[in-house]
Amino acid sequence: MKKFNRRSFLLTGAAGAATVFTAGKAPYRMLNTRRNDRSVLYRTLGKTGIKIPVVSMGVMRADNPSLVKAAYQNGIEHFDTANGYQGGRNELMLGEIFANYPRESFTVATKVHTAGVDRRTGLPGTETTAKDFMAKFEESMERLRLEYVDILYLHAVSSVEMANHKEITGVMKKLKEEGRVRFIGISTHSNEPEVIDAMVEAGFWDVVLTRYNFSLNYLDKLEASISRAAKAGIGVVAMKTMAGGYLDKEKKKPVNTKAALKWSLQNENIHTTIPGMTSFDMLDEDLDVMSDISMSEEEKKDILISANEPGLFCTTCENCLDKCSRSLPVPDLMRAYMYAYGYSEQEKAYDLLAELETGSDPCADCNECTIDNCTKAFDIRSKITDISRLVNVPREFIS
Repeated sequence: MKKFNRRSFLLTGAAGAATVFTAGKAPYRMLNTRRNDRSVLYRTLGKTGIKIPVVSMGVMRADNPSLVKAAYQNGIEHFDTANGYQGGRNELMLGEIFANYPRESFTVATKVHTAGVDRRTGLPGTETTAKDFMAKFEESMERLRLEYVDILYLHAVSSVEMANHKEITGVMKKLKEEGRVRFIGISTHSNEPEVIDAMVEAGFWDVVLTRYNFSLNYLDKLEASISRAAKAGIGVVAMKTMAGGYLDKEKKKPVNTKAALKWSLQNENIHTTIPGMTSFDMLDEDLDVMSDISMSEEEKKDILISANEPGLFCTTCENCLDKCSRSLPVPDLMRAYMYAYGYSEQEKAYDLLAELETGSDPCADCNECTIDNCTKAFDIRSKITDISRLVNVPREFIS
C-alpha cells in the first residue's frame, strides 16, 4: 500500500488523490459479526493478538445507555472510557450495561490521569505517585464491576519523562502480572511522536492511544513514529479523528466526520479508532465505516478543503507557550474552546477551565498575542477571552 500522509495528499490534489487511496494488502479480515449479518473490517491490535473492528466506541461524551447497547448489538466490540469522564458516571454506565453481557464478548479500556503533572511541561511532580494512581484504578474497577480491564492507559502523557515514570509504570506492570489488566498503554494528546518513540524504546508497552487526523501539521513525523510502534508490536488506537467536528464557532462549516474517520483508516498502522458517539445518527455513520473504509471523490475533496482551514482543532504544537508573557496553558484553553464550540460540550469545557484555574479573563490588558504565535493562525487572545467567560456561569446552569 502506498504510503499516505498529509503532504502527499495535498500535493496530489482531489483529481489525483484516487491513487493514494488505491486498495492494497491491508492487515484486516472480513468477518460477519456475531450479532447480525453486517460485514465488519477487523485489524489486529499489535502483539495483544486482539482481533478488533476498525471502528470502536469512544464513550467519553455518551450518556445514553441505549446508544451503547445499540453499538454493542451492531458489532462494536471495544469501548473506551476513563476514570475522570463525566465525573465517573461514564464508567458507572458501562458497568451497569456490561453486567448483562458475556465478558468475552467485549473489551474495555479505561485511563488513569495521575495527579501533579505540570500542564505546560508534561513533567511529573511530587503528587505523581503510585498511591494516587492505584486509588483511581480501584475506583474505576469498582464502577466498571469487572474482574479485569482489557487495556489500562496512563492518561494524557506529553513527555518522555512521564512515559518512563518508574513508579507508575512499575505498578502498571504489576497489575498486568496479577491479571487485573490484560494490556497496558499510554494515551497521548501532545508531543505524540516523542512519547510514542519512548514507548517503543521502553519495550514493554502494549497499546498506544494517539491523536490522529488530517489537520495535524506534523503528520510526517507522527506517522513515522506510529509506523515504528506498529513494527514493534504496539497496538495503535486513533482518537480525535474528527478534528473538532466543526471548522467554525458558528457551526456553519461541519467537518465531514465520516470522511475524516475513513481518512484515518487509510493508514494500515491504525488498528482501530474510537470516534465519540452521542447520537444514533453518529452511530449509523460509524457503523457504515466499520464495513467500508473506501473514500468517494466527494469525501476526498471534503478532506482537502477542511485540511486548508484553520478549524477549531489545536494541534498543541506549543509554538505559543514561550511567547505567552503570562505563561498560560494555551493548548489546554484551546481544547476547552473546542469542547464548547466544536463538540457542544459545555460541561467538559467548564470542568477543564476549573482545573486550569486561569480565571475569567486571563488575557486582560495584554495585547502581545498575534496570529504569528499560532501555526494555525488562531486568534489566541480572542478565543481565550471568549471561552474563559464560562467560568462566571454557575455550575448548575452548565449541561
